[in-house]
Order: sequence, then structure tokens, then C-alpha cells
Amino acid sequence: MHGVIAAGGPETVAAGKAMLQQGGNAVDAAIAAAFASFIAEIGVVHLGGSGVAHIYDPEHGHSVVYDFFSDTPGLGMPKRNVEDMDFGRVTIDFGETTQDFYLGRASVAVPGNIHGLWRMAQDYARLKWPDLLQPAIELARNGVNLAPFQTQTCALLAPLYTNTAAMRDIFIHEGRMIEAGEKLFIPNLAETLTSLADQGEELARTGSLAQALVADQIANRGLLTAADLINYQAQKLSSIHIPYREYEVLLPPPSSSGGVLTAFSLKLLSAFKVRQLKHGSVEHLQLLYEVMAATTRARPQWEKTSVMMPLPEAIGHFLDDNFVQSYVVEVRDALNSRSASISLIENPGPSNTSHLSIIDEKGMTVSLTTTAGESAGYVVPGTGYIPNNIMGEEDLHPHGFHSRPAGRRISTMMTPTIVLYEGQPRVVLGSGGSIRIRSAILQVLSNLLDFQMTLEDAVEAPRVHIEDSVMQCEAGYIPATVDELEALGYAVNRWATRSIYFGGAHSASRTLDGRLVGAGDSRRGGTASSF
Repeated sequence: MHGVIAAGGPETVAAGKAMLQQGGNAVDAAIAAAFASFIAEIGVVHLGGSGVAHIYDPEHGHSVVYDFFSDTPGLGMPKRNVEDMDFGRVTIDFGETTQDFYLGRASVAVPGNIHGLWRMAQDYARLKWPDLLQPAIELARNGVNLAPFQTQTCALLAPLYTNTAAMRDIFIHEGRMIEAGEKLFIPNLAETLTSLADQGEELARTGSLAQALVADQIANRGLLTAADLINYQAQKLSSIHIPYREYEVLLPPPSSSGGVLTAFSLKLLSAFKVRQLKHGSVEHLQLLYEVMAATTRARPQWEKTSVMMPLPEAIGHFLDDNFVQSYVVEVRDALNSRSASISLIENPGPSNTSHLSIIDEKGMTVSLTTTAGESAGYVVPGTGYIPNNIMGEEDLHPHGFHSRPAGRRISTMMTPTIVLYEGQPRVVLGSGGSIRIRSAILQVLSNLLDFQMTLEDAVEAPRVHIEDSVMQCEAGYIPATVDELEALGYAVNRWATRSIYFGGAHSASRTLDGRLVGAGDSRRGGTASSF
């Protein structure tokens, strides 16, 4: 089968491509690619993480979201004090700023990757489950030469990736962090993946992997219990559908708050004649700022509404034309006054995230985003399994660490997105990058659908993002235009380079004349292949 795949590295792409060439569909390719990414993209994702997938099946005109993000751990366990937990802080130096992260056994949320990918396979896969894991097993058995982006990320997160002796055995080579082109090898992982191929998800629910994970938690003051793993369920949800110009945009519902907020931004942007603007002009940048700023102002209303109402009603209320219109008026007033409005501060989530996009020759489409936070800083003994630290992401727990009841799904900004034109996939995309996921998706979609760019140009064009009422402006915009924006009173932070800060929107598209094309975002080492 022919198709197109875009992802965060060549090994990930090769795994998906191999499944299509063996007669598999886009879901087969996505599952194989995801498992391969947990090794080849070790700087940003791990087997022990969680994710969200979005599938469109054109044969039945049906879309579905697989939500396998993490639950809060601790089912069946009495509430514990932080002092009684393995929960430590490390500080990461990002150059211009530092950020604290938390690691250890009590930083581990209930992992969802294996369960979500297994359920997708049961519902859609053509190939056998062991075949889907074979590329990852080979990578685990033989090792993989890491790409520069992955080793740079590992080096940035060195305090987590060197936290224990088992982690140092993987990531330290000759007394230093692993470097680009050097081979990564994770002891015992090939055996774990082989067992997973034989036993399916039960390995991670009640089998030897689950038992090893829980035994380590009990021995080292963690929170994850056997009940957490037994009771965890990947959820199948209906997509959010919104029109944008002549297209239909499909977005994930909660636990993806990113899907709802991106839908809101798109509804705002659709009220303006973007196609009449020059890309990168001061009018264009001002509009992007005001749409993003308005979304930050609306976000508290969404968070309040989502608690007070059942989710379907909350989504309907938040995206209702009458509710959105009041923010359209605010944006229009700001544009007419040519002065900046207020953008509220947003709490970001995990930025170590990877995304892949696939379309097969029959039009089946998969958009899949995964994360492990930054990792919990240890390896489960005898398994090669590195858990997530999603419970240690301060921004995902605004009411305090370990305050959410056990068993509750944690909110995420991951937003795997699909765009349809006359019932066929036009573009599939998503991004890593915390709250920058929304701004990356918004701009790539507008670049492609409003400005009629090629997919590669739409992905590689410079981006902006609003943070604390400051427009973060990536290198590539005309300096005089940015000067003009500042003269209007907009605070701007000019970036001298392109940066992973602005996301990694690995995207695939079916052009209007029917060709399949892909674009891997170079900001995060992306690769694409159409064949």
C-alpha cells in the first residue's frame, strides 16, 4: 500500500512505511511507528508515557479519538504525605531561563501508551500485533544511532537522564552524555517488547511488566498500584467538528483541552479575511496576536464551564457562535484601535512530546501525539522500561501536586488534528511543545488553507507565540515589520534562530489534485516520506 508519513525521525518513519508496504493501513503504520519512536526518539518520548490519537476512516465517513493519556495513580492506597514519597526536584537550565521538574516513583502517572495502541490495533489493524512491534524489537535488539535533535534533548535533560545508575548506563558514554551518531542501547527492552508482542496489553495490565512496575513502586515509595493498571482504560471519543472556510476541522475533545481551545481560535480566525492579508505583514502578525490573546482570556471560562457542565454541553457552550462572537468583537476592536490587548498567563504542560501523521492510499488518516513528560529518571529493573513523570509536571497540577483524586484523567494540551475537504483528508497534523501546540497548529493550518502555501512551506514558515502578553517572534520575519508592530505598542521578543520552542508540526497532506505529501518539522528533527 502507498501512503505518506511524517514523524520525528527516520527510524520512526521507516517503521510506519514498512507496515504500509506489507499491506497494512494507516493505523498499522502509526502503531509500528509509535513503538519505534519510543526508542529512536528517546529524547522526547518513552514506552512508559501516554498519548492521544485521532483516526479518520473515509470508507465509513467516520472519525474517532483514542484518548490514552494518563490517569492519576493511587487507587486503593491511603493518602500519603509528600515526605513519604520518592518525589525529587531537579532544575533544568534552558539558557534564558530555568525550570523545575520532579522525578522519582511518585512522579509516575498511570501510563497509557501500550493500552491505547493495543486498542487501536484491535479495532483497525490489518496486520498481526507481533508484526507491528517487529521494527521496535529490532531497534531495541540492535540499538539505534541517535539523531542530533535527540542527543541535544538528552543533554538538556541530563539531570533526569543521569539520575540513577541504570539511566547512566544508557545515556552516559565514556564519561559524557551520548552524542549524535552514537548507538543507544537499552538493556532488557528487546525482551520486554518481545513479551509484549506475544502477550498483548495484558503484559502491562497484570503480566510480568505490570508486576515489575508495581513491585518497584512499592519498594521505593511510589503511588502507582496494581489497581491503577487493572482499571485503566483507553477511551474512544467523538471528534469535535468545526467548519473553517470550505474545510471541516476535526479536533480531539477532553482530556485534550488543546482541542477545544484550538477550535475556539479557529472560530475566531474564521471571522476575519485572512486571505486578503500578506503573510508576515504587520496586519497579519497583529491578527495572530489578538486571536491568541483572546483565546488565553477565554481559557478560564472554559475551565470553569468544563467543571460545571457535562463535557458535551460545556464544549457546545464554549464554541457556541454567540459566545465566540463577543471575543470576535474584542479582536476587531483591538485591530481597529491598532493597540495590543491583554493576554493572560497560561500554565504550559509537558513540552517533551512527539507527533506523527499518516495518510494511506485509501485515505485512512492517523494523527498521533505521545509524551512521557521528561521521564521519571529511572528504569524499572529488568525491563528496559522508563516511566513518565507526568505527576511531576507542575503545570499539569495547578492545585498542587497529588491533589487530584486517584483514577481521574489528567488534562493535556496534545491536539492531533485532521482537516477534511469534501469528505477526504486534506491535511493531518499535530505538534509537540506544550501550550505552543495550539499556536503551531493554528499557524500551519492558516498557512496552508488561507495562504495556499505548499505543506513544506506551511510547516517551515516562521511562527509566533504569545506568552505573558509578549509576542515571541521566531527568526524569519522582516525586521522592519516587527519594528512596526512594536511601534503599535506590542511587546515583542525577537528570536535570533528557529527553535524547538515553536513546536514540531510533523504533517501530511493530500493535495487538491490527489497527491500525498509529507513535511517533517525541522525544528524537532522531523522526517517525511511519501511513496
